[in-house]
Amino acid sequence: MKNYTITVNGNVYEVTVEEGASTGAVAAPKAVAAPKAAPAPAAPKAAAGNGRVKVTAGAAGKVTKIVKNVGEAVKKGENVIMIESMKMEIGQVAVEDGTVASIDVAVGDSVDAGQVLATLN
Repeated sequence: MKNYTITVNGNVYEVTVEEGASTGAVAAPKAVAAPKAAPAPAAPKAAAGNGRVKVTAGAAGKVTKIVKNVGEAVKKGENVIMIESMKMEIGQVAVEDGTVASIDVAVGDSVDAGQVLATLN
């Protein structure tokens, strides 16, 4: 028999596992009272830039590349930011000609569909 302490969703359990058991049966865990740590405060999200045109995420995913930098000119349809969603890399494009006013995400950030990624003037 081996004893383990397992934490699941902040709840601590003491579990005893019988070694070599052919049935795979495990003794029922018994809850152990443990103090719960206060959740860490979420990092504040940077406010979206002040450009008049927003470039938003078309799908939830992860930012893989910042294609254009603040101050660069973009044409309608050009990629501004690339995200990976469902194992595909998807370009997030400028919806009209302009200049990049802000980049509101960083490479590696997780984004939600509709989230503002950048703004244009």
